[in-house]
Amino acid sequence: MSKKTILDVKGIAIGVLDQNGHKYISLTDMLKAKDGDYFISDWLRNRNTIEFLGVWESVYNPHFNYGEFDIIKSNAGLNSYRLSVKEWVEKTNAIGLKATAGRYGGSFAHSDIAFEFGFQQSLKFT
Repeated sequence: MSKKTILDVKGIAIGVLDQNGHKYISLTDMLKAKDGDYFISDWLRNRNTIEFLGVWESVYNPHFNYGEFDIIKSNAGLNSYRLSVKEWVEKTNAIGLKATAGRYGGSFAHSDIAFEFGFQQSLKFT
């Protein structure tokens, strides 16, 4: 995997991982460019987000775990429910989101998903 700068938003470099010909954009970097407090876990607890991710995975991931997805979907939207990218990937065998550690670590999303994330966060990403 390699990290490259693909976009500059208000002086913030948005990183990208290239994995097997697919681009994964840093959601962590995108949030740095946004005003105010918002967390990826807030986005992941939204029922519409979970449904979108489920549809995306059903199209692109033959190994998606639908049983775990249904459990997550039933809890999505509850104020007490929290979900991390790492938990989403581990529970559902998702390929659209990635959590990486280390110097260039953070939460990354396939470009399709990252654009949806950006659209929900701020119009400056559209």
